[in-house]
Order: sequence, then structure tokens, then C-alpha cells
Amino acid sequence: MNKPGSPRPGRGATAGHSQPGAHLVRFARRVRDIVAECAQAQRRLAELTTAPDRYLMRPNEAPDTYEEFLFRTSGLMRHEPPAPARVTR
Repeated sequence: MNKPGSPRPGRGATAGHSQPGAHLVRFARRVRDIVAECAQAQRRLAELTTAPDRYLMRPNEAPDTYEEFLFRTSGLMRHEPPAPARVTR
């Protein structure tokens, strides 16, 4: 005769409480973000420590010759993400 009513979406026994899986996913995302940030910092540190400008007497001045310009630009160049990717950050 009377069928038991089906629970409405969002009105179950765990309504208002986070599920353990949600905590695990949030924690995994935080770990992923930390690892990505550490990797980016490591890449940047490698770029800075291997840059030819670190080994010049006047690193902040313009190069005097074309050969010096070529030497300064021979190291790793910092990768810039495309414009649409920069906007979403």
C-alpha cells in the first residue's frame, strides 16, 4: 500500500556533514599543490643559479658587445605561460 518515501537529494543521514572522501580529496589536492609549488621553485632556483649573469662583474648593466649579449642569453630562459593561462591564475 504505502511505499516508504525515497529520501530527497541532499536530505540523507549525512546531510550537513562532509563525507570522509571529500576530506581525502581536499587533502590530496593540497599535497598536489604543495608538490607543484616546490617543483616550480626548484626549476626557478636552477635557472637563477645557472644564469650567466651571476658570473659577471656588472650583471645589471647592458652588455658592451654582441658576444657578451650572446653569452648572457645562452642560459636557460624562463618559460612564460601563454596569455590565456596567465589570466586564469
